[in-house]
Amino acid sequence: MIPVRAYLRLLTDYLRPQRARMTLLSGLLLVVIGLQLLNPQLIRAFIDRAVDGGEGSSLVPLAVWFMVIAVVHQGLSVVATYLAEDVGWTATNQMRSDLAAHVLDLDMSFHKTTTPGILIERIDGDVTSLSNFFSAFVIRVLANILLVGGVLVLLWRENVWVGFGMTVFSLIALVVMLRLQAVAVPWWRQVRARAAELYGFIGEQVAGTEDTRANGGVPFMMHRFTRILRAWMPEQMRGRMGFAMLWGTSVAQYIFGTALIFWLGSLFFGRGELTIGSVYLILNYSELIRHPMEQIRAQMEDFQKAGAGIARVEDLFSRRSALSRAGDARLPAGALSVEFDGVTFSYDDGGDPENNGHDPGRVLHGVTFAVAPGRIVGVLGRSGSGKTTLARLLTRLYDPDDGSVRIGGVAAHEASVRDLRRHVGMVTQDVQLFRASIRDNLTFFDPTIADERLQEVLATLGLAQWLASLPNGLDSELEAGGAGLSAGQAQLLAFTRIFLRNPGLVILDEASSRLDPATEALIERAVERLMEDRTGFIIAHRLATVTRADDILILEDGNVVEFGERVALLADPESRFSRLLATGIEEVLA
Repeated sequence: MIPVRAYLRLLTDYLRPQRARMTLLSGLLLVVIGLQLLNPQLIRAFIDRAVDGGEGSSLVPLAVWFMVIAVVHQGLSVVATYLAEDVGWTATNQMRSDLAAHVLDLDMSFHKTTTPGILIERIDGDVTSLSNFFSAFVIRVLANILLVGGVLVLLWRENVWVGFGMTVFSLIALVVMLRLQAVAVPWWRQVRARAAELYGFIGEQVAGTEDTRANGGVPFMMHRFTRILRAWMPEQMRGRMGFAMLWGTSVAQYIFGTALIFWLGSLFFGRGELTIGSVYLILNYSELIRHPMEQIRAQMEDFQKAGAGIARVEDLFSRRSALSRAGDARLPAGALSVEFDGVTFSYDDGGDPENNGHDPGRVLHGVTFAVAPGRIVGVLGRSGSGKTTLARLLTRLYDPDDGSVRIGGVAAHEASVRDLRRHVGMVTQDVQLFRASIRDNLTFFDPTIADERLQEVLATLGLAQWLASLPNGLDSELEAGGAGLSAGQAQLLAFTRIFLRNPGLVILDEASSRLDPATEALIERAVERLMEDRTGFIIAHRLATVTRADDILILEDGNVVEFGERVALLADPESRFSRLLATGIEEVLA
């Protein structure tokens, strides 16, 4: 069962900024309730006057007032519905924004263990299930309770026994619905969990469609897809059972309530204690009770869904990044020094027990080196030696288990994460491009960067002619994943992003490993411009990529086996770097 404080916390957090509209909505609903209670009184008066032989002149004003009130009631109901939906979607959109920002702020270990599909279901699916909860759930429930209370008071006024019978009946129906709601919330929570599993699987398969089809894996994927659906179906059926039970109570209420009113009405009409108009009034009010009770039933169903969604949203909000948030130091401008002091790191607690005698799962083992500002370091090593981990620690996607990383003389964990990532830029071989304009892809949707600056940087990197060939220039739309662009063009666009940020430290993680020689030559010229007046780390397999490096860092099994000036290492035939060159660097490090 979800604690009430979880509901209240979300309501206050996301409805507080909309106090004015909530107040207006409350006022509208109170007026609507009053009009709903008033019109049956006019009908009762109309019937009784007509039965008593009243003149038409006394009936016309009652009919006119009835029509006026009915029109005003409908108009205010439309306004209240629109306002409630606007409040709900404003609140849920803000929650989506907060969740997305929170998820983007979490460390990479969270993203490695959580699929995009699951995150989409959490941020969109679960939040959407809360839309009606925020669209004045409390106000509507309270309004309907007030309406039921008002009707019961008027029924007591008409006849004590009628009022007593309908009060007892309404309380029993309300208690039953609340009990059923408490049972059904865990069922809906399981439905949402299964939905997240399904969408997570779909997200993975869509991303890997090419590999799945090329390797004949479609039948196996479809089999797994069917298994997930089969597991989802009983959960969905049980969740719908909660709705069916609430719906059944509504039907039973209507049947027994109507029978009760007919019996009481005929009894007291026969005794002469009620007029025919009063009997109609009681019947109308009993119907008026049924409608708000039906709405409360519907709200209970939404409450079930909201309870499941709130539990999952609260769980996501409660996740905390493994990165320390204490740091607020700022990095200096210009080229930055880099120091690794006894850095040890592992991605998890498990790993290969035969890890050269080291702790299982450990990727880096006491790595120590220092790079002066403005130096370019070529990082070499076999796959799995820790090169990419080095880059992730520099960009602070992770924190080391032991030791410290200092950038510009500031410990990475003491620096503001936002400031550090503004001063440290990284380009990988897999460039992430969005389905958006070239402008938005380069600026990450930052509208403050002028087009003139974009065109200047593109010209610097040799893309001016390419940009001029596009029909819409910077407004030209790119496909998701960079479809339609060559690998070289995608890399140059990634370099453009770095130029726009003007960081003091640039990391190229095998950024040219998959390019043909002609394209690589173009990239090399761009890299030369990119590294001017900056500290650089070039992670590479190819010799040509590190020929511009000032220093060479060679990693093996998470250890630094050699670090020094490239020229000095090249002149020393006993150095590991010289032996790699003599053996053939591409073959040895592949």
